[in-house]
Amino acid sequence: MSPLHLGVLSLIFLLILVFLRMPIAMAMVVIGIAGYAFIVNPQAALVKLGTDLFDNATVYSLSVIPMFMLMGLFLASSGLGRQLFDAFNAWLGHIRGGLAIASITACAFFSAVSGSVIGTAATIGKVAAPEMLSHKYKDTLAAGCIAAGGTLGILIPPSSVLIIYGAITEESIGQLLIAGIIPGILTAFLLAFTAWLQVRMNPSLAPTGVAASFKKRIETTKAIWPVPVIFAISMSGIYLGIFTPNEGGAVGAFLSFLYAILSRQMNWKAFNGSLQETANVTAMIFLVIIGGVLYGNFLSATRIPLIIKDFVIGMDLSPVLLATFIFLCYFVAGFFMDAMAVIVIFTNIFYPLVIAAGFDGIWFGILTILLVNIGFITPPVGAVSMVTASATNIKIEQVFKGVTPFWIAMIAATFIIIFFPKIATYLPSLMR
Repeated sequence: MSPLHLGVLSLIFLLILVFLRMPIAMAMVVIGIAGYAFIVNPQAALVKLGTDLFDNATVYSLSVIPMFMLMGLFLASSGLGRQLFDAFNAWLGHIRGGLAIASITACAFFSAVSGSVIGTAATIGKVAAPEMLSHKYKDTLAAGCIAAGGTLGILIPPSSVLIIYGAITEESIGQLLIAGIIPGILTAFLLAFTAWLQVRMNPSLAPTGVAASFKKRIETTKAIWPVPVIFAISMSGIYLGIFTPNEGGAVGAFLSFLYAILSRQMNWKAFNGSLQETANVTAMIFLVIIGGVLYGNFLSATRIPLIIKDFVIGMDLSPVLLATFIFLCYFVAGFFMDAMAVIVIFTNIFYPLVIAAGFDGIWFGILTILLVNIGFITPPVGAVSMVTASATNIKIEQVFKGVTPFWIAMIAATFIIIFFPKIATYLPSLMR
């Protein structure tokens, strides 16, 4: 069997294992090592397993992952999700559909200290959904805005998935994190606009709320000061070169811990739970990175990325058509595969093509996150939709129905980034 045929067969087997719910990290490790042993020899494959596992697990830049995880978990344990929702509800709750817009805005702000789609959707969902349902919002709108808003958790920095992308491609993690700011704001605006447009077109989706007093608006706004302050200190330090991403994450985690202590919301159980959750998620992410590198090395040995690159470049597609082709591949895969599987497998295949075609690797990283986010809410997998259903006690069928308008908005955001790449690359370009 030729290396090319073996590579194609490995993709089929990898997809089968993913569909059978085998963890993507373990599936990539098994197939990557077995395939490398077949192409080279078993001894070389075992050596590769030992060296790659150690080399990738000891990369200093990856220590930013537990720091950003701790930052989000410490603030979540201080009741920040409730405070964010209350603040934006006070300002927006009086307009028709205001609670939905407030939920999306709260997701955006919580994303700035979370770095997790699951954590964002679950935290805001548990707070916002009961409020919307008690105010006679349709469950489709309530669930849809929470699920869609939750995806901002890996677009607005800090983002664990952007760090994974950076580890696989060796792009600058600091520039990737900064690159997510403007696209994240753009996507949040489009999601909020979609919620507003829905209730304008169909007023039965949500009633008009009662305006809060100016005093309450000020009081609730004061309560959320940790988010802009900690985000500004952490991210501006990275942007200005004062901190490395690792130091920025450590500063953010320390400030979050300090706030949780001073607000008297942190107890031993919450502290211990935050540490355990950070360890669990970090271990999972490191396994994904190691599996992605091992499988990527095997794919390189089969020459599949090079063959795809030569084939597509030979077609002489325009930059927009090439980006659209990649979008369609991610889009179709998102219907059937877990989002983490999509990012690891497809990054190994398409990144060399993107760079050879003259695209910016930072831009492609942001585009990848947008495409992965679409998969996060798309049936039948739709991990964030599943989490939203669990957190809100709304049937999954209603969640999938509710995310459809927001799904269209996220596709629109993706094409805006395709046609106007400077939206993603402008801020990072100032760091170079």
